[in-house]
Amino acid sequence: MKLPTTGKPRDELLTEMRGLQVDDANWRAGRMWSLVYFAGDDVADVLKDAYTTFIYGNGLSPMAFPSLRKLEAEVIAITADLLGGSEAVGNMTTGGTESIIMAVKTARDSARAERPGLGEPEMILPVTAHPAFEKAGHYLGVRPVHIPVTEDYRADVGAARAAITDNTVLIVGSAPCYPYGVVDPMPELAALAQERGIGCHADACVGGFFLPFMRRLGYEAPPFDFSVPGVTSISADLHKYGYSTRGTSTIMYRDKEIRRHQFFTYADWPGGLYGSPTMPGSRAGGAIAAAWAVLHYLGEEGYLRLARTVMDTARALMDGINTIPGLRVLGEPDMSIFSFTSDSVDIYAVADAMDARGWHLDRQQMPPKVHLVVTPAHQEVVGEFLADLEAATQSVATTGPAPGGTAAMYGMLGTLPDRGAVQKVILDFMDRVTQLEEDPMASLPGKSDTGPQP
Repeated sequence: MKLPTTGKPRDELLTEMRGLQVDDANWRAGRMWSLVYFAGDDVADVLKDAYTTFIYGNGLSPMAFPSLRKLEAEVIAITADLLGGSEAVGNMTTGGTESIIMAVKTARDSARAERPGLGEPEMILPVTAHPAFEKAGHYLGVRPVHIPVTEDYRADVGAARAAITDNTVLIVGSAPCYPYGVVDPMPELAALAQERGIGCHADACVGGFFLPFMRRLGYEAPPFDFSVPGVTSISADLHKYGYSTRGTSTIMYRDKEIRRHQFFTYADWPGGLYGSPTMPGSRAGGAIAAAWAVLHYLGEEGYLRLARTVMDTARALMDGINTIPGLRVLGEPDMSIFSFTSDSVDIYAVADAMDARGWHLDRQQMPPKVHLVVTPAHQEVVGEFLADLEAATQSVATTGPAPGGTAAMYGMLGTLPDRGAVQKVILDFMDRVTQLEEDPMASLPGKSDTGPQP
């Protein structure tokens, strides 16, 4: 494909792009259970207006765009207040992965400054921690040391204590972990870190803009934020339960001295003095503006209303799933994300049967399970979803997996002893995604032409 010789009219472009969306998951109608946190058309309109107002703004230069500096500073101040840190500071990032990379980089560089003889830096991760920590370790030369979770799927504090060495620079807990929706024992993990002068990060990418409002509604929300002694950094995504546009997260630190290790500066470039607080140079002004706008549009009242809706919906779904013969929710989720599995039917086959009914469910592994992220968009579909799920489960129990599904593929890849071979499958899939003439699904063993992408 080459650049067109002449440009296309705007209306024609919009028609073509909207036509491409026909096969996308219907997130607006609550048919998908991840990736999109839709809070209503009114919120979407506010986001669009704010983003386009600042579409050419560049957060790289606070001097050229003092408006963006003010907006970001206010977003950070609001976030610090929500997370219990009166002295907390931070920056906006492009997403949870960048926030996590910044946290690991800051912990590594802080430890190097305080411990000149530091060897290969290590960080202690529960096996349920987000893969972004693995990516950060890969990029930054920080070795992940994995610890197990207990029967309730929370980080094993005893294992964390045993894993600490002279090279440990960070202990990580999740609030909540993505696979099971449970909050790790942050007070205990943070106390371990504080004893040894080690950083402790609370990954609240999912819960940072939800758990504080749960607590205000009277739900039991486990402690995780800066009110916990020893927590030194927190990641919290605005584009999840903050309901902002994609590409907006925050990385927060207990105080300024810790955050200074995050920054990059270079004084000897002929192009001028250079300083960058996070990974990118240029930063989208529209994303900063949209985050500021949605926080002010919804306010505390709006976030409480949405949190109540989401929690009522999540509890109804969990209760309903637990009444379907053969299905059970794993653990006792603390908020609005959770997984369910089966001891009697192939749960991946159930997911295939739900795909055939127009739902888009995430498959997870170790053990095989299906995962749901509940948003306000799901309030109106609880009854329909549970009815379809019961019918799908009964169908698999009586007739087995439907032909052409992906159950065999997921089952095989999840249990294959050679994890290197699974890594190659993932690499092959990514290799094909942006090739025009390639079908990325063709690289997956046992793939179905009609099945979902992993």
